[in-house]
Amino acid sequence: MSILSATLLIFLVIDPFGNIPLFLGALKSVEREKHKRIIIRELCIGLAILLLFLFFGRYILSILQISETALSIAGGIILFMIAIKMVFKGSEKIFEGNPDNEPFIVPLAIPLIAGPSAMAMVMLLVAREPSRIFVWVLSLLFAWFTSGLILFFSSYVSKILRKRGLIALERLMGMVLTTVAVQMLIEGISESFFQ
Repeated sequence: MSILSATLLIFLVIDPFGNIPLFLGALKSVEREKHKRIIIRELCIGLAILLLFLFFGRYILSILQISETALSIAGGIILFMIAIKMVFKGSEKIFEGNPDNEPFIVPLAIPLIAGPSAMAMVMLLVAREPSRIFVWVLSLLFAWFTSGLILFFSSYVSKILRKRGLIALERLMGMVLTTVAVQMLIEGISESFFQ
């Protein structure tokens, strides 16, 4: 996998366009002046968690005795579920009704930025080709930075694309991610049966 395809895959998994309504909903009760600071803080926490899984994920897998094949199948299932959520809208209500204080770590850093699928994806990249770990770090940084820019300017992006534009873009990203998820499942299943 090239650095470009890995970056695109991580970007799709983070799903910044789909997260815009969730970010805006979570920050609705917080003063507008604090929004940028909170978004930067949550993006940094999310990146730290993803880097942690990137560098130490294979040791976690080793301790838990989870094979690369099992991770590929599990990652494919998680990606598929995320992709279905992206294609068939209606998940924004999960994050409504937050308490009136500012969000911290949950739900912005985890699971919106560093969700289960993003963690599984970075661990899978390293598990498949551990010698290219610094390529995966660069891919993660590029994807995170691009996603971060979109989320940092989420209120402006939301005004430009409007609700229908955001939904259409997220569904398109969901369709691409569905294909990747099915490919991961096929590879994982074929590896487990034909090794």
